[in-house]
Amino acid sequence: MSNPMTTLLTNIAELVTNDPEATDLLGLIENAAVVVEGSQVAWIGPAAEAPDADVRVDLGGRTVLPGFVDSHSHLVFAGHRAEEFTARMAGQKYAAGGIRTTVAATRAATDEQLSANVAHLMKEMRAQGTTTVEIKSGYGLTVHDEARSLAVARQFTEETTYLGAHVVPAGSDPGEYVDLVTGPMLEAAAPHARWIDAFCEEGAFDADQARTILTAGQAAGLRPRLHANQLTYGPGVRLAAELGLTAVDHCTHLSPADVDALRDSGTIATLLPGVEFSTRQPYPDARALLDAGVSVALASDCNPGSCFTSSVPFCIALAVREMGMTPAEAVYAATATGAAALDRHDIGRLIPGKRADLIVLDAPTHAHLAYRPGVPLVTQTWIAGRPSL
Repeated sequence: MSNPMTTLLTNIAELVTNDPEATDLLGLIENAAVVVEGSQVAWIGPAAEAPDADVRVDLGGRTVLPGFVDSHSHLVFAGHRAEEFTARMAGQKYAAGGIRTTVAATRAATDEQLSANVAHLMKEMRAQGTTTVEIKSGYGLTVHDEARSLAVARQFTEETTYLGAHVVPAGSDPGEYVDLVTGPMLEAAAPHARWIDAFCEEGAFDADQARTILTAGQAAGLRPRLHANQLTYGPGVRLAAELGLTAVDHCTHLSPADVDALRDSGTIATLLPGVEFSTRQPYPDARALLDAGVSVALASDCNPGSCFTSSVPFCIALAVREMGMTPAEAVYAATATGAAALDRHDIGRLIPGKRADLIVLDAPTHAHLAYRPGVPLVTQTWIAGRPSL
């Protein structure tokens, strides 16, 4: 068997490695090079010391960093909610009930229409440097529609999440719906999902219901995660810590006890600043979490209601400007910690042995992601050692 082809990426002004052995957070190497062998990183270091390779690519003094890992999105849906957004900008308060508008449109859409919309959004994400994305169901809320939503999502990613517990459908009894979510719906959804999620929030599911749902999912072989503390203070974050979840998402309204629980459990707080931008809610206090020793991830929460952006760079800029993170912390949160939030050890770092998922920025440093918000800096996106953009 012949050896895989090797590619030397050189003339890199700044290489972000996220090397855990480095003395700085991002493991920065200036005037760097990367050797890709097949689908993996084979070598990193100063360009002057780079080994020979089959192919040489001169990156012209640009920045290279790991591909963004978007660990929270809702891409399987139909329709839009621009009118709802417009009403919020005129002063109307955001509430979870708007999800039901998307549920009706999604149920009416064909599989082909849903797949085409996901493909469109995935193309947007790739162009902005996202190389791994998690996709939830949650806009079907029937046995048939949740299962087909996950089957659509599985065409695009292995990181699929069953979110039958998004809201209680209109006209349904909450207790009977939880029985459905943990029974026939779970049975139909589980073959297409890696994770199970619940929206533990006022207007959605309480802590006891969320516990029941996540426990049932675990028994079916799914990994649990949770939406919590988005709209108000509540028990969701402490429930996530108690259950030892890999990650809990939103974390907008936190008490000191919530922060302590996250720190002590090691549960990652995945922050979604695009939501606060789009709903005019207070931003999460990332600085307080980081200073307390909590691991923080950043993700887009791309969805048609509370946050219709597919741009992780935009979320990085918001995290720096509005949430007290440094550019380095925000980049790390969207790469290495994003991978950890999906319990993935093969991505999120550019060191030998990891998958060669990387992006090239038309900029001399990673700080330009926050320094030049809204500018399309990503010029190349590589997935598993091959350019996809």
